[in-house]
Amino acid sequence: MIGKPQRSIAAKKSLGQNFLISPRVVEAIAAAGELRAEDAVIEIGPGKGVLTRALLASGARVVAIEKDDRLVPLLAEEFKQEIAAGWLQVVHGDVLEIMADSSPLPESWQLKAESYKVIANIPYYITGQIVRLFLSAKQKPALMVLMVQKEVAARVIARDGKESILSLSVKAYATPELVMNVSRGNFFPVPNVDSAVIKLTNIQNPFADRAAEDRFFEIVKAGFSQKRKKLISNLEAVMPRAELEARFAALRLDSNVRAEDVPLETWIALASR
Repeated sequence: MIGKPQRSIAAKKSLGQNFLISPRVVEAIAAAGELRAEDAVIEIGPGKGVLTRALLASGARVVAIEKDDRLVPLLAEEFKQEIAAGWLQVVHGDVLEIMADSSPLPESWQLKAESYKVIANIPYYITGQIVRLFLSAKQKPALMVLMVQKEVAARVIARDGKESILSLSVKAYATPELVMNVSRGNFFPVPNVDSAVIKLTNIQNPFADRAAEDRFFEIVKAGFSQKRKKLISNLEAVMPRAELEARFAALRLDSNVRAEDVPLETWIALASR
């Protein structure tokens, strides 16, 4: 249960905080993580620990990364038994800074497992950064379950067949699926948008090396630089027109096509040397 000291801490808009208050949604997120005893989990932005408690209940070991210095002592008090027993470690810091170099996970994180999962209700304004950070890390998660803005989830899944930089950035490494939609009334304070839970599985690196990975994202970003323009025109910023025409012909790609209508496999082929 969450006591009075927890409720007295107001959400910070600057950190994109909206605390999840629905037990039903919390249980669904934990279930989507397919957790087993001794699984290693990284939770980003645990807030007041509602999801943290559900993760621990599954028997997983959890590293909870919290940026808000007001919440760190609250979590330490709320979970002092779990921390003492080695099931939970609360890390004070910014996950984007902690993992900025895409190195293996810090040795100080007591996960006690070769693989790990990321399960979190993340700040929406850094969704893209967090997804790219973990999917391109040297030590990638086995699975990710994330609460994101509903519109972002729709773009990631791209059921309408319209791709985006975000959807391609995810699909290059993983298979995304929608777990559930979550209305704004499941949070406090109530946000201005609805949310959704997405799940990323089959996480792997399709690129031969970092240069190939960087080239792929260079091509994708150039391709979407001006959405109303034809793809071939946008790509002239990073590749000679003659080479583009030859590649389009080899791939049987219409010279009038726009970036959003090109599938992942074609983008990878365009970016190959």
